[in-house]
Amino acid sequence: MIYSLGIDIIEIDRIRDAMRRHPGMARRLFTERERAYCEGRGDPAAHFAARFAAKEAMAKAVGHWLRWQEVEVVNEPSGRPSISLSGEAAARAHVAQGGRVLVSLSHSRDYAVGCVALVGPQEMPWFDEKLPPGSVCV
Repeated sequence: MIYSLGIDIIEIDRIRDAMRRHPGMARRLFTERERAYCEGRGDPAAHFAARFAAKEAMAKAVGHWLRWQEVEVVNEPSGRPSISLSGEAAARAHVAQGGRVLVSLSHSRDYAVGCVALVGPQEMPWFDEKLPPGSVCV
């Protein structure tokens, strides 16, 4: 059952320009694995932007600001993106209680988008009981 959804879109040039102006930005926002992946691509800014959007989408899905390094976008062997959480991000997504995170990334010439869904078993007692079953928080 989907319990919450977050989405974010960003201009790739905005990330590209910010990273030029602030050389330490990539180290602050992205894990070592994320940086290695993005820097190995033809247009690193597009891949950094997609991961930035996914981190923002994750914060929207849990309804709380998260530490950048606690939300890591990794690639499965197939190339499919997934999210690895640690610390407070993992606690807020309730991964220890059976919650899972689904992520989708995309980018075009100008924009990158990240979408995150928090998924759990049929009954998740930790979730906001004021919402009717099947509701999606945005």
